[in-house]
Amino acid sequence: MPSRPGYTPPLPGLTTTDEVDTFINWGLGADSTAYLAKMLTDPAVHGIDLERTAVLYMATGSEWPETRLLVEEFMLPLLREHGVRFVQLARNGHLAADGITVLDDSRHPERLHARGAWTLWDEMESVGTVPQQAGTRKCSLRAKADVGDRWIGAVTGGLPFRQIIGFNADESGRCLKDQANSKLPGRTGEFPLVDWGWGRQACEDYLLERFGVHWPTSYCTFCCFPVSMGALPAHMERMRTHPGIAGEVLRLEYTAMSLNPNAKLYGRKSLLELFDPAQPRDRACLEAFERELDMPWALYRVRRLFLLSGDGGHRPVMRSTERIDIGRPQQLAQRLTNVSRRHGIDVERDHLYGRCRAWLRPRKAAWPMAEELFTTAPARVLDKRDQNFDKEWQALISGAAAQLPLA
Repeated sequence: MPSRPGYTPPLPGLTTTDEVDTFINWGLGADSTAYLAKMLTDPAVHGIDLERTAVLYMATGSEWPETRLLVEEFMLPLLREHGVRFVQLARNGHLAADGITVLDDSRHPERLHARGAWTLWDEMESVGTVPQQAGTRKCSLRAKADVGDRWIGAVTGGLPFRQIIGFNADESGRCLKDQANSKLPGRTGEFPLVDWGWGRQACEDYLLERFGVHWPTSYCTFCCFPVSMGALPAHMERMRTHPGIAGEVLRLEYTAMSLNPNAKLYGRKSLLELFDPAQPRDRACLEAFERELDMPWALYRVRRLFLLSGDGGHRPVMRSTERIDIGRPQQLAQRLTNVSRRHGIDVERDHLYGRCRAWLRPRKAAWPMAEELFTTAPARVLDKRDQNFDKEWQALISGAAAQLPLA
């Protein structure tokens, strides 16, 4: 096929073709599911030629169990009945160069593939962070939009196509952002729920009438947005229904906050502080969290740089994370405490869950500044150092003498 501006080479084993020119993004939630179910009552009336259409699902790896069950009970049979091409995709690794995997591509899908080789959870855990509320939904762009774009680009080879997105009529502002973020040539975004005037309640009502069940919101178990969407009470009820999942997410947040106390899952609120140990269902979640912490821990050296650009603006924060030792939390905490006190450095101890932290260079009030700490945390975080970090670090601290001989 001739080269075109923005053309993406085909994925291994995939033949570029113009036979498919309509792509439906399906996030499994109430909105996109309502559109899909309604459209399949009469595809032609809704402007869909199923022979030239593919429904895309990008697996993030942390979908709620009830969503997967509902999809397999009600929607996959519907897709099979109508012979809908259902393509399930996932990332292969942290880097774009790692590529994507087609988990399944079938007109008779039997199951939902919940995860691929690399998930958003893997990404968050390996770098010791949680999703950020500020700015764009980068995690969604990386795990969903970019993955879908790579497959669509390989299939269409730059030819014109339609992409149908299930934004509901209550969130029409997202349509403008979607159009602005579009990168593929020849793309036309369509938002039928907005055109129909179907808000979230209308979508839920349709699915309740159609299938006789309440269709829940679809999002990752560790998503940071329930609080900003006003859905925190329902989210916490979901957590209490799945204490094992709650324990995992609590560990993810606890690890992130060990490396950075500001890394609370919900901005100013942490998930941990929302559980009341006096309540039996909350206590079950906290007990699951304690079991999650029963693993090897590591002692980490964490450094951050808060630098200014040439025009005085804030540059992206740079970070270096190094694993110094591995062992049991009590052992590592005692080592950090002994060395820190010999050098006159205060130590923070979390006697309830085991973390120990010592600050060599606390964060200052104004940029530019450097931050350095030693902390213990579950040993799931990989060593990571941003490019040119050491050079920038030395330039800023100018040989300052703060050291802690733990390495």
